[in-house]
Amino acid sequence: MMPTHAYCPALVKELAKGVSQLRGFPPNAMNVYLVEDVLVDAASRHARRRILRQLGGRALAAHVVTHAHPDHQGASHAVCEYFGVPLWAGDGDAAALEDGRIAARQPDHPLNRLSERAFAGPPHPVARRLREGDEVAGFAVIDAPGHSAGHIALWRERDRTLILGDVLFGCHPMTGIPGLHEPPDFFSPDPVRNRGSARRLAELEPELVLFGHGPPWRDPRGLARFVRGLEP
Repeated sequence: MMPTHAYCPALVKELAKGVSQLRGFPPNAMNVYLVEDVLVDAASRHARRRILRQLGGRALAAHVVTHAHPDHQGASHAVCEYFGVPLWAGDGDAAALEDGRIAARQPDHPLNRLSERAFAGPPHPVARRLREGDEVAGFAVIDAPGHSAGHIALWRERDRTLILGDVLFGCHPMTGIPGLHEPPDFFSPDPVRNRGSARRLAELEPELVLFGHGPPWRDPRGLARFVRGLEP
């Protein structure tokens, strides 16, 4: 049985109304967000204790995973079990979350196999398969495939806030230095399709972009410039 924690608001950072980022180490390496009463992503399985400690006794309604990679679903099973909430994910990634065969759905590369061994958590049933246009805590679901088959982003038009998972990184994937980058091709089964998703999301002109990796981004023009420079 997991220990009981008290919710500690000081351990989360509000980025927009109703949207907070949980603390992690190193900062911004594997981001986890709280959107109203929905937890978005869950980092690696090693993040279980820090996520539960930061959320503590706060009531959750659901847990959403932007995509089925080990550094986003690692603590998902623990979160859902501890809070007694359903797991939601993009329709195309539900099977990977349920059977746990994540590396098999990524390019055949040693780092993908290592990531699964080092970071992945137990599989968990997906209670709701999200599709384009669905609503999650005031955000609209946008299909954004490429980095995974069922990758989704979350978009709130009223304040132009975008949670885009790993369609783009907000830091260098090796050094962690802030800046816009594509995820390395060996992490994405369809890099060309992922670039198409990046272009589509940039067209929304988001004022605040929240990444799976990297600090918040508040420069829509800079995002547009970067995306225009991507290969076809």
